Amino acid sequence: MICIQVDIPQSVCDIDDELKAIYHSNDTVCIWIFKTQMDRNKFVNDTAGMLKSERENYYEEYFA
Repeated sequence: MICIQVDIPQSVCDIDDELKAIYHSNDTVCIWIFKTQMDRNKFVNDTAGMLKSERENYYEEYFA
């Protein structure tokens, strides 16, 4: 296990984990927030293998 200490706002911590998707690259950690678990699962399935910028565009198009 690798843990990286960061200051995540309490408002993000308070959101149900089933409504968050977390991705990382070598220099970034992204926490995507969704309204429903179904939306989160769709995002995870549909963006598998995408680059960060592609995920950002997908999120903006379908969930923002």
